[in-house]
Amino acid sequence: MNENKKGASRRQFLKNGALAAAGFMIVPRHVLGRGYVAPSDKLLIASVGVGGKGASDIAGFYKGGKCEIAFLCDVDERRAAESVAKFPKAKYYKDWRELYDKEQKNFDAVSVSTPDHNHAIITYHAMQLGKHVYVQKPLTHDIYEARLLTEAAKQYKVVTQMGNQGASHDGTRIMAEWYDAGLIGHVHTVYTWTNRPVWPQGIQWPANKAEVPKTLDWDLWLGTAPYKDYIDKLVPFNWRGWWDYGTGALGDMGCHLLETPFRVLGIQYAKDVQASVGTVYVDEFKQGYFPESCPPSSHITLTFPKTSKTKSDVTLHWMDGGIQPERPEELGANEVFGDNGNGMLFIGTKGKMMAGTYSRNPQLLPTSRTKEVKVKQKYPRVVGQEEGHYTQWVEACIAGYGKIELSSPFEVAGPLTEALLMANLAIRANDVRKPKDNGKFSFPGRGIKLLWDNDNMKVTNFDEVNQFLKRDYRQGWNLKA
Repeated sequence: MNENKKGASRRQFLKNGALAAAGFMIVPRHVLGRGYVAPSDKLLIASVGVGGKGASDIAGFYKGGKCEIAFLCDVDERRAAESVAKFPKAKYYKDWRELYDKEQKNFDAVSVSTPDHNHAIITYHAMQLGKHVYVQKPLTHDIYEARLLTEAAKQYKVVTQMGNQGASHDGTRIMAEWYDAGLIGHVHTVYTWTNRPVWPQGIQWPANKAEVPKTLDWDLWLGTAPYKDYIDKLVPFNWRGWWDYGTGALGDMGCHLLETPFRVLGIQYAKDVQASVGTVYVDEFKQGYFPESCPPSSHITLTFPKTSKTKSDVTLHWMDGGIQPERPEELGANEVFGDNGNGMLFIGTKGKMMAGTYSRNPQLLPTSRTKEVKVKQKYPRVVGQEEGHYTQWVEACIAGYGKIELSSPFEVAGPLTEALLMANLAIRANDVRKPKDNGKFSFPGRGIKLLWDNDNMKVTNFDEVNQFLKRDYRQGWNLKA
């Protein structure tokens, strides 16, 4: 080939390449493959559940300036009204299934902020479509669902994040650096506590049904849950106290308070759990038995196997309903233990450290040590901390699967959620009853330790509680179909 032909050939190649590149930039996003977002694009988000926490999630994503809220979906028009007014260009749906069916080519990612019982089905179907997902805490309602979503994130190669914003707070990284530096020795015991619930728990399901609000599609709200008549004030908040829909105080605050122990100590799956629960007064002769409702208070003890960051098993205590552990002797009488009813305390062989909600205000004990000790920064910080939790996910979605490290991807959030739900198994074991003679009952799940087979996802010494590992969905609502 002569030089002129070589030059012409090269020029044609470059011209063709330029045309191809230009064409590539305008190819519709749905042609580019599952989970792919063109680098020049803003992330297009479909949000399912857009009132209350859903509204603040949307605001968190949008504030970063790198996304568009493309679709809004909520079963309650009244609750959705604020978000609809703020994002008038976003198309509104009531049913997420219709949204997915009609618009799947027109969005890149899904935010899920519904009651707990519908998290898994909405999220899993989005992942099957190759959509990135952000899901409010707890990740799921059941242990089976948590394990399924954890595995699905790898299978479908989508960017995932759970909405426990404290995972992006500096405090959790500071405490990890203190621990790695050996400031408190080897941790063997952790206490976490909350003043939740701040909604009704330990009560009987009301006998009188109420009128369904005209703006609410009750059947869609129920979703996977068994059909029941609507009761007053269940929506938008009090569903948390009922096992059909919520996961109690553990589901509400556990992901915020246990994330730091998980990160600092490298713990994942517990090997056993036991629980004591508060009971409700009915009359002078008996205590309440309300198995449909979460208890008013509980104390859970989980045992986690030794990790590369611990010298022995770790005992983790969870307390709710306003119960707190004994104040450490190193803490001054007027110094606040945790913050505003919530907190965490690490007990090591050489010292102690504590923090509040979201691992805010981390302190070595005595607190005077906090200012005296200087440790080199080891872990990168998330810009914006709690607010940056949203931006981090948006930027990771734009970059593509595996390109940006996240604070709470499902590989982290899944095991964390399983631990909380395993604690709930121990709570529910207390309500398993069997008939005895003379019309009385026994409660064989009370006062025992549940032994956990993690590989097979089951309790090995009290089979009756395994019924709560995986719910039967209401007919017409299928997780994998």
